[in-house]
Amino acid sequence: MPVYLDHAATTPLRPEALEAMLPYLRDHYGNPSGSHTLARRARLAIDEARDSVAEALGCRASEVVFTGGGTEADNQAIAGVLAVRGGVAVCSAVEHHAVLHAVERAGGRIVGVDDRGTIDLDRLAAELDALARSGTPVGVVSVMLANNEVGTVQPLEAVAATVARHTPGAVVHTDAVHATPWIDVARAAQAAALVSVSAHKFGGPKGVGVLVVRDGTTVAPVLVGGGQEHERRSGTHNVAGIVGLAEALRRTVAERPATVARVAAQRDRLVAGLRASVPGLVETVPAEAKTAGNAHVLIDGIENEALLYLLDRAGICASGGSACASGAMEPSHVLAAMGVPRAAAFGAVRFTLGVTTTDADVDAALAAVPSAVAQLRRGAP
Repeated sequence: MPVYLDHAATTPLRPEALEAMLPYLRDHYGNPSGSHTLARRARLAIDEARDSVAEALGCRASEVVFTGGGTEADNQAIAGVLAVRGGVAVCSAVEHHAVLHAVERAGGRIVGVDDRGTIDLDRLAAELDALARSGTPVGVVSVMLANNEVGTVQPLEAVAATVARHTPGAVVHTDAVHATPWIDVARAAQAAALVSVSAHKFGGPKGVGVLVVRDGTTVAPVLVGGGQEHERRSGTHNVAGIVGLAEALRRTVAERPATVARVAAQRDRLVAGLRASVPGLVETVPAEAKTAGNAHVLIDGIENEALLYLLDRAGICASGGSACASGAMEPSHVLAAMGVPRAAAFGAVRFTLGVTTTDADVDAALAAVPSAVAQLRRGAP
């Protein structure tokens, strides 16, 4: 079996989530919008899941909107608010593209971050003041709870307070997709009127997520048709997926303190071992500023795509800090916003640990990475 250190990309499906889903894939297949016995059973499952999710996220059941994933939830948060309120959207420069591209498409504003990837509150205030002076209303401000690439945890309460002082009435949204396994979202995201989560980042199935829409906040639907989710998101419910999301989230919340403590220790051992054995390797963001499972590093003198190829051959699954855009390799927008030099950004590697990570997995990475880096530096094929 491969050593899986790419939990920030997706997580293995929890066995308990699979078991919860199976009856709705096999037996209780009714459309919950119907009125017969099978339909009512499916509807009851959604209602129970909604209650469970609301408890886990610190909101009311009526505030839970089931979506097709985190990307849809983020898009609805941005586009849905602007459709109702008008004005412009504002976000940080390190947002996931599901937010960043939605803001850019709407002609919004992007606010810079410091070298840890933390939003600059002074620059946020200045941007909001400049918009106010120009007579441009701000509809929504979106700042993620934790960064999916480098793990930086954002000061969301301070963001919300800044928004309240400088553009009263603007809606605050947070993408909590990466944060959910590591942070008490019910507490940490309380200042946000809109909160996005995605099941496959905490042991649930792919293709299902949640947008929390707190009472008093109106969001136009992105998908229209059957009027499901109280007219906020049309489309036949993914009953099995919703049930799996709820069970995975319930388990995640119950186990989170123990998981964070264990995984943080594993992450620290991995980073310390790599620092000791790989010259020119630095941790991108210090441990105290980021989520427990994130071990993002910069390795001098190598290209991450070549390293990831060698690691994959050695059975280690990880990811890089750059993406291929229009046929040309470009550094990660997150690292660019943090001021990481272009050459260094090409040596970025993200190892992300999770619930299923073992000490043996860490040992395997500590053996494979130094060998692969040495091979690349020798120029060996």
